[in-house]
Amino acid sequence: MPDEPLHILGLSRAELAALLAGAGCPAFRTPQILDWLYGKRMSDFSKMLNLPADLRDLLATNFRMGLPECVEVQGAEDTTRKFLFRLADGQLVETVFIPASPALYGDSSDRRTLCVSSQVGCAYGCKFCASGLDGWKRNLTAAEIVGQLLAVEALASERVSNIVFMGMGEPFANYQNLMRAIEILNSPWGIGIGARKITVSTSGLVPKIREFADQPLQTRLAISLHGATDDVRNHIMPINTRYPLTELMDACSYYSVRKKQHITFEFILIAGVNDSLDQARALAKLAAPLRAKINLIPYNTVQGLNWVRPEVSAQESFLRILQAQGIPATLRREKGHDIAAACGQLRLRHSDGKQEEETRKNPFAQTPLTA
Repeated sequence: MPDEPLHILGLSRAELAALLAGAGCPAFRTPQILDWLYGKRMSDFSKMLNLPADLRDLLATNFRMGLPECVEVQGAEDTTRKFLFRLADGQLVETVFIPASPALYGDSSDRRTLCVSSQVGCAYGCKFCASGLDGWKRNLTAAEIVGQLLAVEALASERVSNIVFMGMGEPFANYQNLMRAIEILNSPWGIGIGARKITVSTSGLVPKIREFADQPLQTRLAISLHGATDDVRNHIMPINTRYPLTELMDACSYYSVRKKQHITFEFILIAGVNDSLDQARALAKLAAPLRAKINLIPYNTVQGLNWVRPEVSAQESFLRILQAQGIPATLRREKGHDIAAACGQLRLRHSDGKQEEETRKNPFAQTPLTA
Protein backbone atom coordinates (compact mmCIF):
# COMPACT_ATOMS: atom_id res chain seq x y z
CA MET A 1 0.00 0.00 0.00
CA PRO A 2 1.16 3.59 -0.61
CA ASP A 3 2.99 5.60 2.04
CA GLU A 4 0.23 8.20 1.93
CA PRO A 5 -3.31 8.01 0.50
CA LEU A 6 -3.54 8.04 -3.32
CA HIS A 7 -6.52 9.24 -5.30
CA ILE A 8 -7.96 6.00 -6.60
CA LEU A 9 -9.47 7.61 -9.73
CA GLY A 10 -5.96 8.32 -11.02
CA LEU A 11 -4.81 4.69 -10.98
CA SER A 12 -4.70 2.31 -13.91
CA ARG A 13 -6.10 -1.19 -13.52
CA ALA A 14 -2.57 -2.61 -13.37
CA GLU A 15 -1.51 -0.16 -10.66
CA LEU A 16 -4.55 -0.85 -8.52
CA ALA A 17 -4.12 -4.62 -8.95
CA ALA A 18 -0.47 -4.41 -7.90
CA LEU A 19 -1.28 -2.41 -4.76
CA LEU A 20 -4.07 -4.79 -3.79
CA ALA A 21 -1.90 -7.84 -4.43
CA GLY A 22 0.78 -6.33 -2.21
CA ALA A 23 -1.81 -6.13 0.57
CA GLY A 24 -2.70 -9.80 0.12
CA CYS A 25 -6.03 -9.26 -1.70
CA PRO A 26 -7.14 -11.87 -4.26
CA ALA A 27 -7.05 -10.82 -7.91
CA PHE A 28 -10.84 -10.84 -8.34
CA ARG A 29 -11.19 -7.88 -5.99
CA THR A 30 -9.69 -5.48 -8.58
CA PRO A 31 -12.53 -5.80 -11.14
CA GLN A 32 -15.08 -5.66 -8.31
CA ILE A 33 -13.68 -2.33 -7.09
CA LEU A 34 -13.42 -0.91 -10.61
CA ASP A 35 -17.04 -1.87 -11.26
CA TRP A 36 -18.08 0.05 -8.15
CA LEU A 37 -16.03 3.09 -9.20
CA TYR A 38 -16.94 3.28 -12.87
CA GLY A 39 -19.80 0.88 -13.54
CA LYS A 40 -21.94 1.91 -10.58
CA ARG A 41 -20.31 5.37 -10.14
CA MET A 42 -19.96 4.77 -6.41
CA SER A 43 -17.99 7.41 -4.52
CA ASP A 44 -18.12 5.88 -1.03
CA PHE A 45 -15.98 2.88 -0.10
CA SER A 46 -18.29 1.99 2.78
CA LYS A 47 -21.14 1.31 0.34
CA MET A 48 -19.23 -1.24 -1.78
CA LEU A 49 -21.26 -3.95 -0.12
CA ASN A 50 -19.88 -7.05 -1.88
CA LEU A 51 -16.44 -6.26 -0.44
CA PRO A 52 -15.56 -7.54 3.04
CA ALA A 53 -15.49 -4.91 5.77
CA ASP A 54 -11.73 -5.18 6.29
CA LEU A 55 -11.11 -4.47 2.60
CA ARG A 56 -13.43 -1.47 2.69
CA ASP A 57 -11.50 -0.18 5.68
CA LEU A 58 -8.22 -0.84 3.86
CA LEU A 59 -9.43 1.16 0.85
CA ALA A 60 -10.67 4.06 2.99
CA THR A 61 -7.34 4.21 4.82
CA ASN A 62 -5.08 4.07 1.74
CA PHE A 63 -7.06 5.83 -1.00
CA ARG A 64 -8.96 9.04 -1.60
CA MET A 65 -11.90 9.26 -3.98
CA GLY A 66 -13.54 12.65 -3.51
CA LEU A 67 -14.94 14.48 -6.55
CA PRO A 68 -14.49 18.19 -7.29
CA GLU A 69 -16.85 20.45 -5.38
CA CYS A 70 -19.38 22.30 -7.54
CA VAL A 71 -19.22 26.03 -6.76
CA GLU A 72 -21.59 27.34 -9.44
CA VAL A 73 -23.66 26.15 -12.39
CA GLN A 74 -24.77 28.36 -15.27
CA GLY A 75 -27.30 27.43 -17.93
CA ALA A 76 -30.59 25.58 -18.18
CA GLU A 77 -31.06 21.83 -17.80
CA ASP A 78 -31.95 21.36 -21.48
CA THR A 79 -29.10 23.48 -22.85
CA THR A 80 -25.38 24.00 -22.42
CA ARG A 81 -24.39 24.09 -18.75
CA LYS A 82 -21.12 25.37 -17.35
CA PHE A 83 -19.84 24.03 -14.03
CA LEU A 84 -17.28 25.76 -11.86
CA PHE A 85 -15.47 23.21 -9.69
CA ARG A 86 -13.27 23.73 -6.67
CA LEU A 87 -10.43 21.23 -6.33
CA ALA A 88 -9.03 19.89 -3.07
CA ASP A 89 -6.42 22.66 -2.85
CA GLY A 90 -8.98 25.41 -3.53
CA GLN A 91 -8.10 25.98 -7.19
CA LEU A 92 -10.98 26.48 -9.62
CA VAL A 93 -11.59 24.86 -13.01
CA GLU A 94 -14.46 24.93 -15.50
CA THR A 95 -16.27 22.10 -17.25
CA VAL A 96 -18.97 22.51 -19.90
CA PHE A 97 -21.75 19.97 -20.54
CA ILE A 98 -23.32 20.12 -24.01
CA PRO A 99 -26.44 18.01 -24.56
CA ALA A 100 -27.41 16.73 -27.99
CA SER A 101 -28.34 19.38 -30.52
CA PRO A 102 -30.81 18.16 -33.19
CA ALA A 103 -29.66 20.99 -35.45
CA LEU A 104 -26.12 19.60 -35.39
CA TYR A 105 -26.52 15.87 -34.94
CA GLY A 106 -30.07 14.99 -36.02
CA ASP A 107 -33.30 14.51 -34.11
CA SER A 108 -32.37 11.03 -32.88
CA SER A 109 -28.96 11.95 -31.51
CA ASP A 110 -28.28 11.16 -27.87
CA ARG A 111 -24.83 12.74 -27.91
CA ARG A 112 -23.86 14.36 -24.62
CA THR A 113 -20.49 16.05 -24.85
CA LEU A 114 -18.32 17.15 -21.95
CA CYS A 115 -15.66 19.79 -22.44
CA VAL A 116 -13.04 19.20 -19.73
CA SER A 117 -10.12 21.21 -18.42
CA SER A 118 -6.57 19.86 -18.24
CA GLN A 119 -4.86 22.68 -16.31
CA VAL A 120 -5.68 25.36 -13.76
CA GLY A 121 -5.25 28.42 -15.96
CA CYS A 122 -2.98 28.43 -19.01
CA ALA A 123 0.56 29.59 -19.73
CA TYR A 124 0.27 29.96 -23.50
CA GLY A 125 -1.15 33.48 -23.56
CA CYS A 126 -3.58 33.41 -26.49
CA LYS A 127 -4.65 37.05 -26.64
CA PHE A 128 -8.38 36.39 -27.00
CA CYS A 129 -8.74 33.77 -24.25
CA ALA A 130 -9.81 34.19 -20.62
CA SER A 131 -8.08 31.01 -19.42
CA GLY A 132 -4.69 32.64 -18.99
CA LEU A 133 -5.80 36.01 -17.63
CA ASP A 134 -5.37 34.86 -14.04
CA GLY A 135 -2.17 33.01 -14.89
CA TRP A 136 -1.18 29.37 -14.94
CA LYS A 137 -1.33 27.64 -11.58
CA ARG A 138 -0.68 23.93 -12.12
CA ASN A 139 -1.49 20.81 -14.12
CA LEU A 140 -4.53 18.75 -13.25
CA THR A 141 -3.97 15.18 -12.14
CA ALA A 142 -5.57 12.31 -14.03
CA ALA A 143 -7.94 11.87 -11.08
CA GLU A 144 -9.03 15.53 -11.32
CA ILE A 145 -9.65 15.17 -15.06
CA VAL A 146 -11.71 11.99 -14.65
CA GLY A 147 -13.41 13.52 -11.60
CA GLN A 148 -14.89 16.29 -13.74
CA LEU A 149 -16.85 13.72 -15.73
CA LEU A 150 -18.07 11.82 -12.68
CA ALA A 151 -19.08 15.03 -10.91
CA VAL A 152 -21.03 16.36 -13.91
CA GLU A 153 -22.80 13.04 -14.41
CA ALA A 154 -23.86 13.05 -10.77
CA LEU A 155 -25.12 16.63 -11.00
CA ALA A 156 -26.81 16.30 -14.39
CA SER A 157 -28.15 12.76 -13.86
CA GLU A 158 -26.98 11.91 -17.37
CA ARG A 159 -24.15 9.84 -18.80
CA VAL A 160 -21.53 11.55 -20.95
CA SER A 161 -21.00 10.03 -24.39
CA ASN A 162 -18.24 12.25 -25.83
CA ILE A 163 -15.21 14.00 -24.33
CA VAL A 164 -13.39 17.01 -25.72
CA PHE A 165 -10.24 18.38 -24.13
CA MET A 166 -11.06 21.96 -25.06
CA GLY A 167 -11.52 23.47 -21.60
CA MET A 168 -9.00 25.43 -19.59
CA GLY A 169 -5.34 24.77 -20.30
CA GLU A 170 -3.18 23.26 -23.04
CA PRO A 171 -3.68 19.47 -22.84
CA PHE A 172 -0.35 18.61 -24.46
CA ALA A 173 1.47 20.68 -21.83
CA ASN A 174 0.12 18.13 -19.33
CA TYR A 175 0.81 15.15 -21.55
CA GLN A 176 1.47 12.42 -18.98
CA ASN A 177 -1.67 13.11 -16.95
CA LEU A 178 -3.66 13.60 -20.16
CA MET A 179 -2.76 10.15 -21.46
CA ARG A 180 -3.40 8.52 -18.08
CA ALA A 181 -6.85 10.15 -17.95
CA ILE A 182 -7.62 9.06 -21.52
CA GLU A 183 -6.74 5.47 -20.59
CA ILE A 184 -9.21 5.58 -17.71
CA LEU A 185 -11.90 7.32 -19.77
CA ASN A 186 -11.52 4.89 -22.67
CA SER A 187 -10.84 1.50 -21.06
CA PRO A 188 -13.63 -1.08 -20.68
CA TRP A 189 -12.66 -1.35 -17.00
CA GLY A 190 -13.01 2.44 -16.67
CA ILE A 191 -15.58 4.85 -18.10
CA GLY A 192 -15.69 3.01 -21.43
CA ILE A 193 -15.97 5.93 -23.86
CA GLY A 194 -14.78 4.95 -27.35
CA ALA A 195 -11.45 6.42 -28.45
CA ARG A 196 -13.04 8.04 -31.51
CA LYS A 197 -15.40 9.87 -29.16
CA ILE A 198 -12.48 11.50 -27.35
CA THR A 199 -10.94 14.61 -28.95
CA VAL A 200 -7.86 16.47 -27.79
CA SER A 201 -7.45 20.08 -28.88
CA THR A 202 -4.03 21.73 -28.94
CA SER A 203 -2.89 25.24 -29.76
CA GLY A 204 0.01 23.73 -31.69
CA LEU A 205 2.65 21.90 -29.62
CA VAL A 206 4.28 20.24 -32.61
CA PRO A 207 6.45 17.64 -30.82
CA LYS A 208 3.48 16.43 -28.77
CA ILE A 209 1.28 16.17 -31.86
CA ARG A 210 3.82 13.75 -33.29
CA GLU A 211 4.08 11.84 -30.03
CA PHE A 212 0.28 11.67 -29.82
CA ALA A 213 0.20 10.30 -33.36
CA ASP A 214 2.49 7.44 -32.34
CA GLN A 215 0.36 6.22 -29.45
CA PRO A 216 -2.02 3.36 -30.39
CA LEU A 217 -5.45 4.72 -29.41
CA GLN A 218 -7.62 6.13 -32.21
CA THR A 219 -8.35 9.33 -30.31
CA ARG A 220 -9.16 12.36 -32.41
CA LEU A 221 -7.14 15.57 -32.78
CA ALA A 222 -8.31 19.15 -33.15
CA ILE A 223 -6.09 22.15 -33.73
CA SER A 224 -7.00 25.48 -32.15
CA LEU A 225 -5.86 27.32 -35.26
CA HIS A 226 -7.60 30.73 -35.19
CA GLY A 227 -5.34 32.19 -37.84
CA ALA A 228 -4.62 31.00 -41.37
CA THR A 229 -1.37 32.93 -41.84
CA ASP A 230 1.67 33.35 -39.62
CA ASP A 231 1.17 37.07 -39.21
CA VAL A 232 -2.34 36.62 -37.81
CA ARG A 233 -1.39 33.68 -35.57
CA ASN A 234 1.70 35.51 -34.33
CA HIS A 235 -0.54 38.43 -33.38
CA ILE A 236 -3.01 36.43 -31.29
CA MET A 237 -1.22 33.15 -30.43
CA PRO A 238 2.37 33.45 -29.13
CA ILE A 239 2.98 29.72 -29.62
CA ASN A 240 3.11 30.32 -33.37
CA THR A 241 6.45 32.13 -33.03
CA ARG A 242 7.91 28.83 -31.76
CA TYR A 243 5.99 26.46 -34.02
CA PRO A 244 4.94 28.37 -37.17
CA LEU A 245 2.29 27.13 -39.56
CA THR A 246 4.67 25.20 -41.82
CA GLU A 247 5.85 23.06 -38.89
CA LEU A 248 2.32 22.75 -37.51
CA MET A 249 0.90 21.58 -40.83
CA ASP A 250 3.73 19.05 -41.23
CA ALA A 251 2.88 17.61 -37.80
CA CYS A 252 -0.82 17.51 -38.71
CA SER A 253 0.02 15.64 -41.90
CA TYR A 254 2.08 13.15 -39.89
CA TYR A 255 -0.84 12.61 -37.52
CA SER A 256 -3.35 12.22 -40.33
CA VAL A 257 -1.22 9.63 -42.13
CA ARG A 258 -0.36 7.67 -38.98
CA LYS A 259 -3.92 7.59 -37.70
CA LYS A 260 -5.72 7.57 -41.03
CA GLN A 261 -7.98 10.24 -39.57
CA HIS A 262 -9.13 13.67 -40.56
CA ILE A 263 -8.17 16.53 -38.27
CA THR A 264 -10.50 19.32 -37.18
CA PHE A 265 -9.40 22.95 -37.27
CA GLU A 266 -11.09 25.06 -34.60
CA PHE A 267 -11.28 28.65 -35.81
CA ILE A 268 -12.69 31.37 -33.54
CA LEU A 269 -13.93 34.25 -35.70
CA ILE A 270 -12.84 37.63 -34.30
CA ALA A 271 -14.01 40.81 -36.00
CA GLY A 272 -11.24 42.72 -37.72
CA VAL A 273 -8.61 40.14 -36.79
CA ASN A 274 -9.14 36.89 -38.67
CA ASP A 275 -12.57 37.15 -40.30
CA SER A 276 -11.51 38.52 -43.69
CA LEU A 277 -12.23 36.62 -46.88
CA ASP A 278 -8.47 36.44 -47.49
CA GLN A 279 -8.18 34.52 -44.22
CA ALA A 280 -10.98 32.22 -45.38
CA ARG A 281 -9.13 31.49 -48.64
CA ALA A 282 -5.86 30.89 -46.79
CA LEU A 283 -7.65 28.60 -44.36
CA ALA A 284 -9.09 26.57 -47.24
CA LYS A 285 -5.57 26.10 -48.63
CA LEU A 286 -4.35 24.77 -45.28
CA ALA A 287 -7.30 22.41 -44.87
CA ALA A 288 -7.48 20.96 -48.39
CA PRO A 289 -4.31 18.78 -48.37
CA LEU A 290 -5.29 17.32 -44.99
CA ARG A 291 -8.96 16.99 -45.85
CA ALA A 292 -9.49 18.72 -42.53
CA LYS A 293 -12.88 19.71 -41.21
CA ILE A 294 -13.27 23.30 -40.03
CA ASN A 295 -15.37 24.33 -37.06
CA LEU A 296 -16.04 28.06 -37.14
CA ILE A 297 -16.83 29.54 -33.74
CA PRO A 298 -18.07 33.14 -33.35
CA TYR A 299 -16.09 34.77 -30.57
CA ASN A 300 -17.56 34.63 -27.07
CA THR A 301 -17.08 38.05 -25.48
CA VAL A 302 -14.67 38.10 -22.52
CA GLN A 303 -14.91 40.87 -19.95
CA GLY A 304 -11.70 42.91 -19.98
CA LEU A 305 -10.77 42.02 -23.57
CA ASN A 306 -11.67 44.21 -26.53
CA TRP A 307 -12.26 41.48 -29.11
CA VAL A 308 -15.77 41.10 -30.56
CA ARG A 309 -17.50 38.60 -32.81
CA PRO A 310 -18.17 39.48 -36.47
CA GLU A 311 -21.62 40.28 -37.73
CA VAL A 312 -23.65 37.26 -38.77
CA SER A 313 -23.33 38.26 -42.42
CA ALA A 314 -19.52 38.24 -42.14
CA GLN A 315 -19.60 34.85 -40.44
CA GLU A 316 -21.72 33.39 -43.22
CA SER A 317 -19.57 34.94 -45.96
CA PHE A 318 -16.51 33.32 -44.39
CA LEU A 319 -18.31 29.97 -44.32
CA ARG A 320 -19.38 30.25 -47.96
CA ILE A 321 -15.77 30.76 -49.09
CA LEU A 322 -14.77 27.51 -47.42
CA GLN A 323 -17.73 25.60 -48.79
CA ALA A 324 -17.07 26.90 -52.28
CA GLN A 325 -13.60 25.35 -52.06
CA GLY A 326 -15.11 22.01 -51.08
CA ILE A 327 -13.96 22.23 -47.46
CA PRO A 328 -16.26 20.55 -44.91
CA ALA A 329 -17.06 23.38 -42.53
CA THR A 330 -19.67 24.22 -39.94
CA LEU A 331 -20.56 27.49 -38.28
CA ARG A 332 -21.37 26.98 -34.62
CA ARG A 333 -24.62 28.63 -33.69
CA GLU A 334 -25.29 30.06 -30.22
CA LYS A 335 -24.02 27.51 -27.70
CA GLY A 336 -23.31 29.00 -24.34
CA HIS A 337 -22.73 32.62 -25.33
CA ASP A 338 -25.33 33.74 -22.81
CA ILE A 339 -23.57 31.89 -19.97
CA ALA A 340 -20.05 33.11 -20.76
CA ALA A 341 -19.05 29.64 -21.95
CA ALA A 342 -15.65 30.67 -23.28
CA CYS A 343 -12.88 28.99 -21.31
CA GLY A 344 -11.90 30.66 -18.07
CA GLN A 345 -14.54 33.36 -17.74
CA LEU A 346 -16.39 31.92 -14.76
CA ARG A 347 -13.16 31.12 -12.92
CA LEU A 348 -11.82 34.58 -13.67
CA ARG A 349 -14.96 36.21 -12.28
CA HIS A 350 -14.69 34.23 -9.05
CA SER A 351 -10.96 34.89 -8.83
CA ASP A 352 -11.53 38.63 -9.31
CA GLY A 353 -14.16 38.61 -6.58
CA LYS A 354 -11.79 36.81 -4.22
CA GLN A 355 -9.01 39.25 -5.06
CA GLU A 356 -11.29 42.22 -4.39
CA GLU A 357 -12.27 40.73 -1.02
CA GLU A 358 -8.62 40.15 -0.11
CA THR A 359 -7.74 43.69 -1.16
CA ARG A 360 -10.46 45.09 1.09
CA LYS A 361 -9.02 43.10 3.98
CA ASN A 362 -5.42 44.04 3.09
CA PRO A 363 -5.02 47.28 1.13
CA PHE A 364 -1.40 46.33 0.40
CA ALA A 365 -2.35 43.11 -1.40
CA GLN A 366 -0.66 42.94 -4.78
CA THR A 367 -2.87 42.93 -7.87
CA PRO A 368 -2.11 39.84 -9.99
CA LEU A 369 -0.47 40.37 -13.36
CA THR A 370 -2.63 39.69 -16.39
CA ALA A 371 -1.75 39.04 -19.99
